[in-house]
Amino acid sequence: MPIKEKSILNRLYFVAGCMFLLALAVIGKLVSIQTMEGNKYREMAKASTVQKFTIQPNRGNLYSDDLSLLATSVTRYDIRFDAITPSDKNFEDNIKSLSDSLSVMLGESSSYYQSKLRKARATKNRYLLLTRNLGYGEYMRLKKFPLFEKGPYKGGIIVEQRTVREHPLGKIAERSVGYERFDENGYVTRVGLEGAFGQYLRGKEGQRLKQKIAKGQWKPISDDNEIEPKDGYDVVSTININIQDIAHHALMDQLQKYEADHGTVVVMEVETGEVKAISNLGRTKEGTYYERLNYAIGESHELGSTFKLMSMIAALEDKVIDTNDIVDTKNGVLTFYKRYKVRDSNRRGYGKITASKAFEVSSNTGIVKIIDSFYKKNPEKFVNRLYNMGLNKKLDLPIIGEGVPYIPHPNDKENWSGISLQWMAYGYEVSLTPLQTLAFYNAIANGGEMLKPRLIKEVREWDKTILKFDREVINPSICSKSTVAKMQQLLKNVVEKKHGTGHGLYSESFSMAGKTGTCQKNYASKDNDKLQYISTFAGYFPAENPKYSCIVVIHEPNKKKGIYGADVSGPVFKSIAQKIYTNSPLIETVDDFDIKDNQLENNYQSYYAKANKDYKVVPNVKGMSGMDAISLLENLGFHVRIEGNGKVKEQSLPPGEKIEANKIIVLRLS
Repeated sequence: MPIKEKSILNRLYFVAGCMFLLALAVIGKLVSIQTMEGNKYREMAKASTVQKFTIQPNRGNLYSDDLSLLATSVTRYDIRFDAITPSDKNFEDNIKSLSDSLSVMLGESSSYYQSKLRKARATKNRYLLLTRNLGYGEYMRLKKFPLFEKGPYKGGIIVEQRTVREHPLGKIAERSVGYERFDENGYVTRVGLEGAFGQYLRGKEGQRLKQKIAKGQWKPISDDNEIEPKDGYDVVSTININIQDIAHHALMDQLQKYEADHGTVVVMEVETGEVKAISNLGRTKEGTYYERLNYAIGESHELGSTFKLMSMIAALEDKVIDTNDIVDTKNGVLTFYKRYKVRDSNRRGYGKITASKAFEVSSNTGIVKIIDSFYKKNPEKFVNRLYNMGLNKKLDLPIIGEGVPYIPHPNDKENWSGISLQWMAYGYEVSLTPLQTLAFYNAIANGGEMLKPRLIKEVREWDKTILKFDREVINPSICSKSTVAKMQQLLKNVVEKKHGTGHGLYSESFSMAGKTGTCQKNYASKDNDKLQYISTFAGYFPAENPKYSCIVVIHEPNKKKGIYGADVSGPVFKSIAQKIYTNSPLIETVDDFDIKDNQLENNYQSYYAKANKDYKVVPNVKGMSGMDAISLLENLGFHVRIEGNGKVKEQSLPPGEKIEANKIIVLRLS
């Protein structure tokens, strides 16, 4: 065989061998894919075409005590436009009429929308935002607009549906209603009732298998879900919408009047511990107020004179003093260690007065003298008495963020000083949250039984009760019945006696009992401008048969306008009590229905005659009782503000003037 032919033959053998080896490699790889890696690739292919989708459950509703909605889930729609999808003919034939329809619904001019849509088509924008947050009715109407009625593939409409939480009350009780939010990392933020009872409200997610089809769309593989979602339960809270509205606006008015930094109000039902209203308002840089933080539950602060109730109870329980015992308030100044001074707001002092009067006039020197005289050699006895009443313990509320109470103990050497006992006696070096303080005052109104403040009544599924929450007793008796009776009388005297610090709040129309408190804030600072005040009023009403307890705390009022609890916080308390009486007369406080008061009967007949007239002009309410005048005018649509107590002496809008809804009328009483 010639050398040349042999060379060609060798090359052919080499090429054939290489092809054979390549074929073996391909076959080996195929076998490997089928036998060893087949499952992996099949799963990858399946994952790109079949996926599990989470089905979000409907969150349960949050209701007030009368089943009015506080929070509910609603569907909202965002509308976008794919400017490339419509054909040229469809786009040109419909753009004018579509822009006209969008203009009518969304408010901008037709030319604005024409320009926006044409620009999107020119720039090939396939995701143009047209509007957000449409309700269902608006969405259904928009779907029928020219071009959009052709659907997503011919009309270019893109609909993004989402569920949002809405509060029918708006900003009222917004912080107390709260929210539950999950971020992209799974971190959850829980606030207020929504956060506290999310375990009932949120429900359980479901799952459904879907397959990817043309144009990136996903189609359910079957009619049934793989895992059915379970909607959340409904939660019925203890909040009363009417009382909440009263508390919110009463606090708002006073914060604005005194230009205060922030404030809170809590109203509780005495017998059950149900929280009927909780309002927290903070000041913005612009001077407006909104529900910024839950001060009622989370803000622990020094109490000032409202803590004198606790000091007096300790002294009475230990029998170191009785209400009729005499205490020397000196000249309104007590000095300890030659440098620490306790002063009364009355710079002349009160001289020698009974212990009861020392409480009623809120004498700092009187209360401190009592505690110092009997406990200075054994301060543990005083503090242990406070601990026995539970003042050092949290209420263990379901809402996250409860402030920690602080009552120093003599064994705590780091925080106890030689003056701590005296400071504690009138509310310094101790701190409680407003709700913790109210729980204690509520116990006095409730005969000594201390209840856990309750924010939820029941969990429901439709009309079926799943879980019911009853009153919970924290302490069956914070002190003896005799001490409770004495303190109830003293709290009543604070308002009713002429020398009481709350006498300016007294009303003949309804009874109240409570304690004023004015506490210095930032008192350690040597800068006078930084010295601020906390004004408080805590108590209950009616005084004889308590139905509701209430606390009002206002931080940092304008010092030029007022600082004292009786002036700043007290009027909020009175306004709430008065309007609750006016809107919901507490008829159960009347002991004998057979006893008739002729004067009261005449007043009622006069009021009844006026109330049933068809008024076209402002009525003359001079001479009427304040409560009757308020009821009459509010029924006519006026916003009533009052000054003073008793009967109407003057009215800001003259009788005979044409009635205008929502107008303010000021009544001066005497």
